Amino acid sequence: MKKVWKVIVELYDLLLTKRQDDRFGRVVSTGSLKKDELIALAVKQRTDLNATTLNAAYEILKEVALDEICNGKQVEFGLSHYGLGVKGVFIGDHAAWNADEDSLVLQATPTLEARNALKEIAVDVRGMAQSGIYVNTLTDVASGEVNTRITPGGAVNLTGVKIRIAGDAAQGVGLFLTDVNTGAQRTVPAGMIAVNEPSKITFVAPTDLPAGDYRLSIVTQFTSGTTPLKEPRTYIFNYVLACG
Repeated sequence: MKKVWKVIVELYDLLLTKRQDDRFGRVVSTGSLKKDELIALAVKQRTDLNATTLNAAYEILKEVALDEICNGKQVEFGLSHYGLGVKGVFIGDHAAWNADEDSLVLQATPTLEARNALKEIAVDVRGMAQSGIYVNTLTDVASGEVNTRITPGGAVNLTGVKIRIAGDAAQGVGLFLTDVNTGAQRTVPAGMIAVNEPSKITFVAPTDLPAGDYRLSIVTQFTSGTTPLKEPRTYIFNYVLACG
């Protein structure tokens, strides 16, 4: 039986053009899944599979794939092809590697299977998003990278729409970083937020933020009107941010 996939897209104002009715779309997230949850789903669909065996096989394959990638191989694993790229500028034909300025990056390209699957997804455009809050770019000032990482103790610039942190709801408004693996949440202190405007936020990431992968979220009662929202709205940034 052919699988049926469907996603919902909501529209947001596109402020980069002169047209007042230009919009861009974002897929509405229906949740996030960790490895153990994926394995549980696989076992539910295939009762002949064992969760313990699947987990062990996954960990072995992941370790082997990482070893080969780190030795310069191009590796297909899961839904992407992985390989190493180089970031940096070298002066002269015999330039040496400078770890302070040069770095290796992991490059990922979707497999043909993944690209073909995207063509089969039914898309329902629901119209303008109710909250209207979104972050367009997150720039890690220390590395210059966009939408990919945060540096402990470094400045981070956010640009977007209606992102100003405002309100005093009991459940708390603010800027948060949540470890995607442990669920541990860190609040960025108000004193570490240097710019707090509807279209821009600049903050300093906690200096003691442990290495890991994080999601950034904004909880705010801000509105473009004169009266704050009665209930805070939560916006979760689409990209997972590497730290360390």
